[in-house]
Amino acid sequence: MAILLTGIKQLLTFKGGSLPRSGAAMHEIGLVKNGAVMISGGQICAAGPEKDVMRHPMAKKAESRRVGGVAMPAFVDSHTHAVFAEPRLKDFSMRLTGASYKEIKAAGGGIVSSIASIRKQEPCAMVEQLLERAHKFLDCGTGTIEVKSGYGLNLVSELKMLRAIKAAALKTPLEMVPTLLAAHSVPPEFKDDAERYLSYAIEKIMPAVVKEKLAVFADIFCEKGYFNPAQTMRYLDAARRFGLGSKAHTEQLSNSGGTLAAARSGAVSVDHADFINARDLKALKASGTIVTLLPASNHYLGIAKYPPVKTIMSAGIPVALATDFNPGTAPCWNMQFVLSLACLRMKMTPEEALTAATINGACALGLGGRLGTLEAGKQADIAVFDVGDYRELCYYFGDRLNRMTIKKGRVPRLK
Repeated sequence: MAILLTGIKQLLTFKGGSLPRSGAAMHEIGLVKNGAVMISGGQICAAGPEKDVMRHPMAKKAESRRVGGVAMPAFVDSHTHAVFAEPRLKDFSMRLTGASYKEIKAAGGGIVSSIASIRKQEPCAMVEQLLERAHKFLDCGTGTIEVKSGYGLNLVSELKMLRAIKAAALKTPLEMVPTLLAAHSVPPEFKDDAERYLSYAIEKIMPAVVKEKLAVFADIFCEKGYFNPAQTMRYLDAARRFGLGSKAHTEQLSNSGGTLAAARSGAVSVDHADFINARDLKALKASGTIVTLLPASNHYLGIAKYPPVKTIMSAGIPVALATDFNPGTAPCWNMQFVLSLACLRMKMTPEEALTAATINGACALGLGGRLGTLEAGKQADIAVFDVGDYRELCYYFGDRLNRMTIKKGRVPRLK
């Protein structure tokens, strides 16, 4: 049976097709006052002014639900590390007393602690933990997330993480896009030999992941002390040969050349981009790569410098926003808080931030043809918020305003 959502004070459709938005198009949110949405078979049949949608041939027989508030596409969170065994509470306490990254690492903290705990965790516990987190994402209005591996860093544990994502995805409405981040760091047993570990990741881990069809993308962290631009290109080129899409963590702590390498390798997105420069922007414009910004990490780490979003957008490059949910630098799953940070710290407008968190996030996962807008034929992924004006989603922070999240047309009971 068709479902008709009515009484929507403001409907944000983001109509305009399936491509990422840049420049002035990031202001075009497709605002409809007194809107309605018709859903059937998990898809949107119509979305627009209520008086128009009520004329749809299916309207008379549809089950009507008066929802009120603001309705928009469910958030697409295109960068998370949602599989981890333990929060880094020791790191948190040490950082608050002034400990440096090196001191935390020397005390057994940082990514080394996440590697150790993931390698010990039982697969069933990993799945249950991810399902608990999936509920939190849905509760905040997110319908789709990307989930990276990268805390296993050996064949057994990387496979364990990706299998857990696959298993959990079968048990939750939250859509999860799996990414192989085997090149997150050099694990301790390789004693800082990045070249030798990268060969292991490409020759052992990547083929096994592809054989089981456990990942859609491959990702790498290009930064001083991790992997360099040549290694980034080598890893991403290998991923392409294996049929995986490519992503890269670049320019987070310094300008290390990762953006240029990723653009040349045809990456769908480069993420962080705090230290991106004019040469990088030229390469991204030519490659059509999206820049995904992760301001929650800057906030958590107390970094005053945020990515130069206005410069990026002025260059005509699409920008996405994501949580970077992870145990070390961004323990945040609420995209609404990320919207507030984007506006308050990077001076994005609410319209730009919402575009970045919906259609551009979808395009950063190669899903713009199915997600990110409310148009006929698109998947019915809709978030409804208890507000009267869409700008309140960026204005209020510290709480979730989501009333319900509709995934693939399944409408839960109102909260």
